[in-house]
Amino acid sequence: MNDAQLLRYSRHILLNELGIEGQEALLASHALVIGAGGLGSPVCLYLGSAGVGVITVVDHDAVDETNLQRQIAHTLDRVGTPKAESVLQAIAAINPDVVVKPLVRRADDVLLDTLVAQADVVLDCTDNFTTRHAINRACVTHGKPLVSGAAIRLDGQLSVFDPRQPGKPCYACVFPEDSGVEETRCATLGVFAPLVGIVGTMQAAEALKLLSGIGSRLTGQLLMIDGRDMAFNAITLPANPQCPVCGHLHRGSVAA
Repeated sequence: MNDAQLLRYSRHILLNELGIEGQEALLASHALVIGAGGLGSPVCLYLGSAGVGVITVVDHDAVDETNLQRQIAHTLDRVGTPKAESVLQAIAAINPDVVVKPLVRRADDVLLDTLVAQADVVLDCTDNFTTRHAINRACVTHGKPLVSGAAIRLDGQLSVFDPRQPGKPCYACVFPEDSGVEETRCATLGVFAPLVGIVGTMQAAEALKLLSGIGSRLTGQLLMIDGRDMAFNAITLPANPQCPVCGHLHRGSVAA
């Protein structure tokens, strides 16, 4: 770490839990962020400002004026710009030393298989179950921790799924693909602007803890956020030995 980095990250280095070793781990890390909208905006800004060395951002969409109510990485003068490229500009304005790799593509199985294998942590900032399950499958396959967030109306959810930890569930254990859960989008139901900031910022925090070695107590937990009353409730999530995605990791052992 050079003198400029020691100064830039001094408030991290002062933390006993992080210190120089933790900050150096962040500088050497690679985060994969899927989605550069309401959740992805604070995720990318905080990962970038914290000095995560490489951030790959995947999003096929472009900035729209209706996004600006909550997607804080984008600006009015970047309406029409691909969101992944807009995020690159936003991070560069804060910390130009971070390498940002924008991919203006849909996150399909083939792309995820390649990108997840290269990352140290994956952050799901998407808004549809099909992509969420594709991300989860790739993370289980490659043994990479997944930080998953969601927000709609005034309700948010946050969890960490880490296939490296025995007995812990994956996303499909909690939300099976064949569950028939109705998909809801903020375009039709609305979303409280600060809520995506709360969830996204917490996703960034969990990712930074995983990358720096502090760890995450949200692994195997689902944190539910009620934005009306600002209430937080966590429930323990059991692994499903019959899960078609990660069940092979649990069979023959007792799920925690």
